[in-house]
Amino acid sequence: MAQPHVLVLRSPGTNCDEETAFAFEAAGGKATRRHVRWLLENPHALREYQIFCLPGGFSYGDDISAGIVWANQLRQRLGDALHEFRDSGSLMLGICNGFQALIQTGLLFHAARRSELPATLTWNHQGRYEDRWVRLRAGSTASPFLEGLETLSLPIAHAEGRFVPRDTAALNELKRNGQVALRYALPNSEPAPDQETLPYPHNPNGSVGNVAGLCDPSGRVFGLMPHPERYIHATHHPQWTRRSGLPEVPDGLRIFQNAVRFFTAA
Repeated sequence: MAQPHVLVLRSPGTNCDEETAFAFEAAGGKATRRHVRWLLENPHALREYQIFCLPGGFSYGDDISAGIVWANQLRQRLGDALHEFRDSGSLMLGICNGFQALIQTGLLFHAARRSELPATLTWNHQGRYEDRWVRLRAGSTASPFLEGLETLSLPIAHAEGRFVPRDTAALNELKRNGQVALRYALPNSEPAPDQETLPYPHNPNGSVGNVAGLCDPSGRVFGLMPHPERYIHATHHPQWTRRSGLPEVPDGLRIFQNAVRFFTAA
């Protein structure tokens, strides 16, 4: 396949769909932006795409909880189509609000009901919106999105990004399955000891286990709180004028390139 087709799905309140579609295009994909109502009316149209993305924003005003209304739509009206898409070998990506929705659908955990979810995302520990750059370490070798990436710098912008597992056993199970894909790290990119929560602002929301992103056991379903679409050009980085120490290819762009390469490399 020369150029994988990407569906970037938006909903009322989504505000990062244009940037996300542009990032996929810059990485070599063919991106299409569609409203969720279009997919509700044409669930089988998902078969025309190889990558499905839920971008960031404030879907449905984050009423009740961030991403929950959107997730209910997807789970109740599109559950069969999305499970078929996931199980077909395609890729799914959720960014920030999209990650919040992706968790609630259960697609990351193969959970049929919300009561079975092993974790959730809730209000930042400090109780306010955070907008800053963070340092990250990849924690899973299973996800094609993170191939070749060990450390990353990306911006975050959220109020409900704190990862909280149901209990310690649930977190340990996610770790054993290789599902803890990204963790917040110190400025020198060193991770915290396994049971230690990094201090603010290195862990910007108080996430348990410093978790910043998750994948499903296959690695093909990936969600993260940072915004990779906001770092696809050197000038996006706050230190871009100094250039020293910045990667040749911006970390955010590499995530999108990895997704496209997953289909084009063969």
